[in-house]
Amino acid sequence: MIPIPSGRLATALNLDRRELLALVGGGGKSTLLFQLAQTMNRRTIVTTTTKMGEHQTGNLDVIEAPFEQPLASWNGSSPVFVRSGVKGHKSIGVPPSVCDEWFSDDSLCDFVLVEADGARHRPFKAPANFEPVLPVQTTTVLSVIGADALGRVIADQCHRPLRVAAVAGCSPYERLTPARAATVLSSPHGSFKGCAADARKVVVITKVPLQEEDQTTFHLVEELVDALTPSHEVVLIEFEQVK
Repeated sequence: MIPIPSGRLATALNLDRRELLALVGGGGKSTLLFQLAQTMNRRTIVTTTTKMGEHQTGNLDVIEAPFEQPLASWNGSSPVFVRSGVKGHKSIGVPPSVCDEWFSDDSLCDFVLVEADGARHRPFKAPANFEPVLPVQTTTVLSVIGADALGRVIADQCHRPLRVAAVAGCSPYERLTPARAATVLSSPHGSFKGCAADARKVVVITKVPLQEEDQTTFHLVEELVDALTPSHEVVLIEFEQVK
């Protein structure tokens, strides 16, 4: 499996004509969210069902959504970022039911891209009880992990390290081995928790080192092949492309 530039992710995923796509996990998922929006050339709404940094807008036009019909003036010619407002330097997202409403209106948009949980800039996480916040009609879930989490102490490198350790079956002061990461990525209590059975499930490994001697990421891929069902997919993203 060869790593690709993040700008080619939409092509690699061969996305359908219409998608409600949610990103979860860590490892640069906000960057991927906005790069996907910029590269799909379709009527695309970008939002979050949780919170994001106030200035994380991907240089998209921003629409505030607390008022009625916030997209009435949007013509769909370029992707748009929609939020409910800003509080404490954070963009406040929209309820998942609003994402479902947008997606149900095929005259409004082709794609709804949603950041469905937060990781506080850490490369990996396991979801809390209230996470992820997925719209009901989600068609594809991308679970993102940064390769820089592998081989590092869980408590130092992961968001919600106690959750990661509990799902992986180890101490938070142990290292995140490829086998432990694969356990979290494949567990019903891990990265795809709450994902509909018929939704497409893709593990996206970002920040993959290009050095041939670094085999840690490829050990994770091998573990995922054993741990995931055939319906899951894995995509590798080059190191230089995701921050």
